[in-house]
Amino acid sequence: MVLAVVTGVATSATALPGGERAAARGDCPDVRSEVELLEGRITPNVCAFMRRQITFGELPTATPPAVGDLNHPRVRAYLDIFDEDATLWEAGSAPQRGRTVIGTSITGSLRLVPDLRYRGTNVVADGAVTMFGQWNEATLKGHKVAYPQIARNVLGDDGKSLQARRYYDRYVLFRDTVPELAPEALFDGIADSGPAPSRGPAPGRLTAAEIPDRLAAWNGEDTDALLGRMGNARLTGPGLDAPLRTDAGKRAYLQRFFGTADVRFKAGQAAFGRTTTYMEWHGTVSGAKGKDIPFGIVERFGPDSAWELTFDTLPLVADRAEIDALFQKLAQP
Repeated sequence: MVLAVVTGVATSATALPGGERAAARGDCPDVRSEVELLEGRITPNVCAFMRRQITFGELPTATPPAVGDLNHPRVRAYLDIFDEDATLWEAGSAPQRGRTVIGTSITGSLRLVPDLRYRGTNVVADGAVTMFGQWNEATLKGHKVAYPQIARNVLGDDGKSLQARRYYDRYVLFRDTVPELAPEALFDGIADSGPAPSRGPAPGRLTAAEIPDRLAAWNGEDTDALLGRMGNARLTGPGLDAPLRTDAGKRAYLQRFFGTADVRFKAGQAAFGRTTTYMEWHGTVSGAKGKDIPFGIVERFGPDSAWELTFDTLPLVADRAEIDALFQKLAQP
């Protein structure tokens, strides 16, 4: 998380001090031991980035920073992830630009959730692109909150993030902490129904050649095409207590989404691993809560028929004024 939170930038991976040693000892084994899965092209700049990402996730905040205190130890650890001119985006907002703006934002987040911690889950790197799956935990108004996030980053030669996007569902921050203000959850009532599919062959990983058709399916709200490609894969996504296994359940989930969200996506970044592929769709969404809201989805196609969507439902159920009121309420003692 960060509560504030360019496609196709190409870099080489040769500029890090000790880069040759890192490559020689086998694609960043110290990081591999800290995450659940690590696949892809683990170049020296990727290795350096992941070390910084993990350091921030594990570092205690201690005394929370003052607003704008960029010298606080944990704020410095966070800023060490980013290039001087980096951008940082999350759903519903314009990108933050530059380390001063990004650092000021994280001071506010750490004041709200000083115990924020995370661990790496499914991570796939593809040269300059890293999709860092993580499991976040924090305390808000006495409630433990935990949720998945994808930190999507395009890296420079030194492993600093040039362009970061954060994908997670902000709705979970409010569901139990300020229930009197929280809108109805987008996927309330969605569950499996009908016969469970017989276990069949796992669908193959998404390939680069399939990206245009997959993009057209999202933009065309083509539920049949989206589901047909995935076969008997289990669907995990925001608002679900358990993966959906039946065709009826998965279809109801996508139809609820498309009934609320008119998306206009472009293909973003992709990361291809040995068993896992991440694909980013990024653009805008329009609906009852606003028009042309910055929005995106990350799809994960994993082993053992895993299909995971990561996106923010909050701008689909609350407008800008309602979201501001939720955060103001959250910040009150």
